[in-house]
Amino acid sequence: MRIVLFGPPGVGKGSQASFLVDRCGATHVSTGIILRTAIREGTEIGKAAEQMVREGKLVADRIVRKMAEDAITDLGYDHFVLDGYPRTIPQAEWLTCFLAENEAPLHRVISLVAAEEVIVDRLSKRRVDKLTRKNYHLDFKPPPPDIPAERIIQRSDDRPEVVLRRLKQYQKDTSPVQEYYRNRGMLTEIDGVGPFEEVHSRICEVLEERRAML
Repeated sequence: MRIVLFGPPGVGKGSQASFLVDRCGATHVSTGIILRTAIREGTEIGKAAEQMVREGKLVADRIVRKMAEDAITDLGYDHFVLDGYPRTIPQAEWLTCFLAENEAPLHRVISLVAAEEVIVDRLSKRRVDKLTRKNYHLDFKPPPPDIPAERIIQRSDDRPEVVLRRLKQYQKDTSPVQEYYRNRGMLTEIDGVGPFEEVHSRICEVLEERRAML
């Protein structure tokens, strides 16, 4: 299937995409992961985007579009879970046209929903192992005690003040994408609060209903 996981930063798109990869055989296409890898490796795209990420701004459309296009093309336009894209109406319109040209329209857009205070708490308490890049949460999934403290870091865009700026940017630029897909009958909103398995079950119910219609 061809799926978009939609919602504000910190709502759990990455975790749910991983579940779908493991259980449905799809490939997780995360523009955020691709971008952070480019920044870490110091590629041309990474250098261009680094300052924008640090300030909590959306990365230039031409950069993210190229990432999405290359990743989807490499997969033969199928069996993907797209996470972190599209984030604006122009991106959504481009994606619709791009997939239509390749006879591969989206099957469903899943919008995960959570309150602002929940998202700020999730992201501000997230930590990353700078060696393995594995994510942890100070309350729900703390780093194992055998990992040296200096390896556990907080991403610059996970600081509370930056998270709030990201959410405001989301409301301004990204939230309208939800209406774009709703008007086309492709959007399903799902409560993103709760244990990962519980949220995953809600997503699977929607996808099973959609699969039965194909």
